[in-house]
Amino acid sequence: MGLVWRHFPAHYGAKRGGEVMRIWVVLAVLWAGPVWAQDVDCADAQSQMAMTWCAEQDWNAADADLNRAYQDAMAYLKQIDVSLAKADRGGVDFLRQAQRDWIGYRDNACAAEAFPMQGGSAEPMVIYGCRARLTRERTEGLSYISDYGN
Repeated sequence: MGLVWRHFPAHYGAKRGGEVMRIWVVLAVLWAGPVWAQDVDCADAQSQMAMTWCAEQDWNAADADLNRAYQDAMAYLKQIDVSLAKADRGGVDFLRQAQRDWIGYRDNACAAEAFPMQGGSAEPMVIYGCRARLTRERTEGLSYISDYGN
């Protein structure tokens, strides 16, 4: 899919022509992405574009695992909530709010981690790498919730 700009801080590319620069980069990635991605060996990525693409794939895989863990945790908390009196329910709401808060934390923490690379070609790779790492940590935390039921 290539770079998706909603994953990056609003300031990305601002010093290099802002939206115009973003459009050129997106067009270049979209044009080269499908053909180029077939030849990338993420175990031995050599170019910045390859390393960024591999970091994005790693984050996408971590995010898919996170979504499964979130759904499992949510299903378990729904089971608990159903068995409780209405006044005592809340597990689902707590998890939903915690996940929303965590996403904001992840995005801000990764923007800070990548800030030294701001505007450089490595910035997206650092953001993807950070998101993959934090997402794996969050997935582990969510799995504790659903593991209580097993």
